[in-house]
Order: sequence, then C-alpha cells, then structure tokens
Amino acid sequence: MTKPGSPGPDYDVVISGSGLAGSAAAILLARRGVRVALLERRSDPEAYKVLCTHSITANAYPVLDELGLVPALEEAGAVHNDARWHTRWGWIEPNAPSDGPELPHGYNVRRSTLDPLIRSRAVETPGVDLLLGHRVTGLVREAGRTVGVRASTPQGEREIRARLVVGADGKDSAVAKFAEAPTKRYENGRFGYLAHFRGLPLPGGTGQAWFLEPDMAYAFPNDDGVTVLAVLPDKKWLPAFKEDLEGSFLEFVRALPEAPPIDSAERVSKIIGTVDYPLHTRRPTAPGVALIGDAALTSDPLWGVGCGWALQTAQWLTDAVAPAATGLREDLDKALTAYARTHRRRLTGHQQLAADYAKSRPFKAMERLMFSAAARDTALARHMYLFAARLIGPLRFLSPVAVVRALVVNVRTRSY
Repeated sequence: MTKPGSPGPDYDVVISGSGLAGSAAAILLARRGVRVALLERRSDPEAYKVLCTHSITANAYPVLDELGLVPALEEAGAVHNDARWHTRWGWIEPNAPSDGPELPHGYNVRRSTLDPLIRSRAVETPGVDLLLGHRVTGLVREAGRTVGVRASTPQGEREIRARLVVGADGKDSAVAKFAEAPTKRYENGRFGYLAHFRGLPLPGGTGQAWFLEPDMAYAFPNDDGVTVLAVLPDKKWLPAFKEDLEGSFLEFVRALPEAPPIDSAERVSKIIGTVDYPLHTRRPTAPGVALIGDAALTSDPLWGVGCGWALQTAQWLTDAVAPAATGLREDLDKALTAYARTHRRRLTGHQQLAADYAKSRPFKAMERLMFSAAARDTALARHMYLFAARLIGPLRFLSPVAVVRALVVNVRTRSY
C-alpha cells in the first residue's frame, strides 16, 4: 500500500544491475505480472562481466530451463561442464565409466556470450523496462522503509519509486551499501589471474582443476573453442606475479601436474585478475530491499559457483515475492522473510566451508579423507561432483554413509 499523500510507485520492482542475477529476476518476475525497471549503470547493451570463472554449475540448470535459455546456449556453443580434479592422490574422475545414471550438467560459456543473451531476453519480456546508463546513487526512504532509488542518468538525476528495490549489482553492491546491509567479511588468502586461450586441448575436452594445497588452478573449455585458464596461488607468490605477471603466470601453469600445453596455445585475451578478493555474506533483505547474486553473497571464485547462485537466488526471490509484489506491504514483508530464510538455509553451509578453505591452507583431516577416497572410488567421485555442482549440501556430502564408505575405501588402500 502507498502511504497517503505520497506518490505511487513507478514500478512494482526496480532492479539495480542487468547482469545474470538481475536479468533473470526481471524475466521471472515480469512473467508473473510484475512491472520491472531493470537499471544498468553502463550504456552498452552488450556489456558483460569480465572477471568470472565462466561456469554455470549444474544446480542452476532448472533455472536456465525455466528462462528458456537452454536451446540458445546450445546454439551458441556453450560446453557441458563435467569435471576432473587433480589431488596428491591422483585424479578424481566423476565421469569415469560407471553403472550410475548420467550426471547432471551445467554450462561453461563466456560472459561475453551469456550476458548480452540474457539481457536481450529481459528486454523482450513484456513488463520489463531496461534503463541503460542508470547508476544508483541513493535509496528513497519513507518511515524507515525503502520505496525507490535515486539514479544518475544521461539526462541527469532521477528518482524511481517501487514497492521493492533489488540489488543485483555485484560484490560491491551500491544498493547493499545504501541499505546498510549487515555484512560478514572473510579474508581470502589467495589471489587470482586468468586468460583466454585457443588451441589449448584438455583430456577428453573436460574441465579440470588442480588442488595443490594451498595453490589452485583450473581450465574450463568454453564456447567458440576458447579455454579459460586461471591460477589462484597463495598470496606468498604475489610479489613474483607483481614483478613479472606474464612470466609468473606461464611458469605456474607449466609446473602443473599434466599441465595443459600452454606454450603451443594462442592467448586471445589479456591476463586479468585481482590480488584481493574477500568473501562477503550480507543479510539479503531489509524493509523494501532484497539482495541477490554476489550482492547478497560473494564466495571464493575458485569454486565457480557465482553464476549458479546468481540464477538460483533470482528464482528464489521470484518465487517468494512475485505474488506480493503488486499488493500489500505486509504481504511483501512476509515474502521477503521467506526469501531470506531460503537463502540462509540453502547457502550458509556452503559459504562457511568456502570461507574456511579461503584461508589458503592444506586439507584438513575430513577433506583428506573425502578427496583421497574420491580419487580411488568412482562412486565417491560422483558424490563429490554432486557437491561441487551444488546439487547437494554439506550435510549430505558428509553424511554417515558417505564418510563410512570413504573410510572403507581408504582402509583397503592402507593410507590416506
């Protein structure tokens, strides 16, 4: 309900950020009759996120399907993202021959392909207005509640009112800052750099990661024959990388076990990265405000979960608030409480484990148990894949049945 004497809302929902989370939420909400303003600070509709793992984990496949994006991704050459992981006990091979069913998959696809694709679908959705060149500079509040945003636009400052403001504007979210969202910050003991290559074959065309305890690396094949190769070393190696970025990057890759043939590949991008990437967990709601994607929770990029959680949180928010977004304030508050509860229940355990491993340390005892057994047992390798794809949570991953099986596997091989 609108306060007597105050202007009515221009939209039901205003979303800051037209990337993956924001565009997905706009599409899903508008399909349910919600009027959406989708704000994008950049003026180019083809803009995309540059620093990204370019991986959509399998947990988000149902959201892609609901959005109707699967055929378009297949046509664009997105690669089904299976995986193999190197450990000190050998390779974990979830897709080794098995009697089990085919494992679910997500996609590896460059953001230069993905972001314009989903944004164009948002533009085509009735009920969505894409407002380019709109940068949120503040929130409009009445009686302790957010009722809109102030934005800098090519035409000057503008106020846009809405029943709900959604922050889908990334780890440095302006909406979260202006809403003063309570935030937990976790230090990351690694830094990261990545580059795109052509002519970089991977065994079986399968994405792979190296757990070097504590250093990390991964290589993911993407659309158009491009492979994204990333290194995530412990910060003790940072001075060498600062002194000679290209030389240090190449040396690190060459030293990987069964390293990809980087010297014969063509690098088709700059080497880009960040020397400090902390993890953030924010309270995802406030009166009249919701946060999705990295704005609500920024995890460690080494796990490649950001895209998947961006899509999932957009869906969770839509399911919770769509029925109330056009109606009574009291119903919307209850819906936001439901969204916050889902967000906390589904992601807190994953984030706690990620924050602990971000300390850049060797494996702990339970990790040694599960990783070593997964390198020796296909069923446990498949179990680990389900967890890495965020299709199961930590409690199921470390269930008594799984732990006992890991113990039996390792006892049979004498040590771990």
